[in-house]
Amino acid sequence: MRFPLLSARRLGLPRRAVSQILLTQLAIAAGVAVLATGLFLAPLSAQLDDQAMRRALAIAQSAAADPALAAGVLSSGASADSPVQASAERIRRATGAEYVVVLDLDGIRRSHPSADRIGLPVSTDPSDALAGREVMEIDEGTLGRSARGKVPLLAADGEIVGAVSVGIAYDSVRDRLLGAIPGLLAYAGGALAAGALAAYLLSRRIQRQTRDLAFSDIAGLLAEREAMLHSIREGVIALAPDGRIRLVNDEAARLLGLAPDAPDGCAGRPLEDVVGAGRTADVLSGRVTGRDLLTVQGSRVLVANRMPTEDGGAVATLRDRTELEHLGRELDSTRGLIDALRAQDHEHANRLHTLLGLLELGLHEEAVEFVTEVADVHRTTAEQVTEKVHDPLLAALLVGKATVAAERGVPLRLAGTSLLPDRLVDPGGLVTILGNLVDNALDAAAGSTAPLIEVELRAEGRTAVLRVRDSGPGVPAARREEIFTEGWSTKQPKAHRERGLGLALVRRLAERQGGSARAGEAADGGAEFSVVLPEALR
Repeated sequence: MRFPLLSARRLGLPRRAVSQILLTQLAIAAGVAVLATGLFLAPLSAQLDDQAMRRALAIAQSAAADPALAAGVLSSGASADSPVQASAERIRRATGAEYVVVLDLDGIRRSHPSADRIGLPVSTDPSDALAGREVMEIDEGTLGRSARGKVPLLAADGEIVGAVSVGIAYDSVRDRLLGAIPGLLAYAGGALAAGALAAYLLSRRIQRQTRDLAFSDIAGLLAEREAMLHSIREGVIALAPDGRIRLVNDEAARLLGLAPDAPDGCAGRPLEDVVGAGRTADVLSGRVTGRDLLTVQGSRVLVANRMPTEDGGAVATLRDRTELEHLGRELDSTRGLIDALRAQDHEHANRLHTLLGLLELGLHEEAVEFVTEVADVHRTTAEQVTEKVHDPLLAALLVGKATVAAERGVPLRLAGTSLLPDRLVDPGGLVTILGNLVDNALDAAAGSTAPLIEVELRAEGRTAVLRVRDSGPGVPAARREEIFTEGWSTKQPKAHRERGLGLALVRRLAERQGGSARAGEAADGGAEFSVVLPEALR
């Protein structure tokens, strides 16, 4: 899977990913600084205009509040030496305004900074102020552009006798705006420098994390990783530090028995939600530590290894040992049969020598009785099994196990209540369950004072019930659940396979058919293992 990238060489950019990221961050920081400066300056001009107009209006209101000014408009004419001119100029100098103009009801100036303009009409429309309304505006007049405030001039009896117009030179407003720019640029430059430093530090960290690779190299590694993970015949599961799944390859989904779309749908989900609670989740999450840990998932025997990653997560690998376990068990059975055949061969030779001696001594009747007895013993064992167990696979297994047990000095017998018809849905699964339980019982009973294995197989409707009892030391009550855990065993492992899987497989096979497997205590001591399989018979 390739990721579409712009060619850095075509754009004239550096090839290394960290350099491209640094340049991008610097460009973003500069753009943000310029944008923030522009966004600040745009309303600043309007704010300064508003402040200037309000100041002009306040000066005009203060001047109009002087009763002497209204009295002067009524009592004196329009001249440069009138009291109105003197008062207006005093206010203008005191407040720093550009002009303070007093006009009468006809719009004739009674005061002005330029004395030659006194007695002339004002250059802008005074009708709003003369109508009793206060006005704020930016306008062009005889003295240039200014921020203006106009208020009506009232006599003592409240009658409008004129208006007062005050102007603040617009150059002063612009000077304030221009004066604010250097400081604003200094702040913006400081912010840009801080952003550049942060971008540099971040790029250095990214450089360490990406091993100074180019974007094309990273894309190539990702594509190679995808191809490798989904093509290898080993399961791989990557976990995040919080235990959630990052990645599941196709083989891991197959080994764990997940849905075909699991590699795409498992990302971000907790591990227990995907594989279920149990030993498999404990091994993959690191709660059980060690190398080549065995676990059973469904009907598969898996070997898991876990390697932590630098960020606190982990990568776990899974290998399928199911076939190897089956081969190991078949090898054990074959060896047992070979040992039994060897012992039977030795016993057969002894019987032939005995028969030869009887014939040489002329004891023909005793020889016939001897041969008949030996043949009846073997025929009786096979007939007893086939009378109670009608399934050929299970019957053959029990006859073979009885031979092996007899060689080890442990009698194997069927319980009198045993009766299993030839209607099994999955005879192979029951063979695996019975074989594992008999092998464990044989190991436990061998060497006991009165060795014995008893097998009970019966049908209850469509339910198959299997019990195997032995004369061994039994299983302590505190460990009757623990013994069904993968890898748990009190025996030394064999060279060709691991121990501690037989009982785990028994329980998994039983649970897969909706049944159960439990350990208990036999009536005469020893252990009793019970397996109940609903819907096991047709």
